[in-house]
Amino acid sequence: MVRALISVVLALAGNAIGLIVAAAVLDGMEISGAAFVLAVVIFTLVDIVIQPFLTQLAARNVAALRGATALAATLISLIVTSLVSDGLQIEGLDTWFWATLIVWLASMLAGVLLPLIFLKDRVEDRRA
Repeated sequence: MVRALISVVLALAGNAIGLIVAAAVLDGMEISGAAFVLAVVIFTLVDIVIQPFLTQLAARNVAALRGATALAATLISLIVTSLVSDGLQIEGLDTWFWATLIVWLASMLAGVLLPLIFLKDRVEDRRA
């Protein structure tokens, strides 16, 4: 249970970082204040739900599609979040493309680095 909670918190933080980086880099993407928190929660929930589904679908049909499922989940999460929340607005096809790529990459990097940063003490305690 604790691991699942930590996983969700790290996913929320990683996705928030990804969305902030994409909004900072792309002119056609905006995030707004308090609504941004809701946007991150919606984005993360959609991503958590859609990712296993897409991975399973790809695994059954074409093994080469497995790597693309994370990008597809990110795009779907962006679409749903922008439709449901006022905290995220994306305009232009090129912005959608780059936002998907940037959020996916930044979230992936944050997903690797955040546990190393925040769970470092925990790992050291277990080793001792």
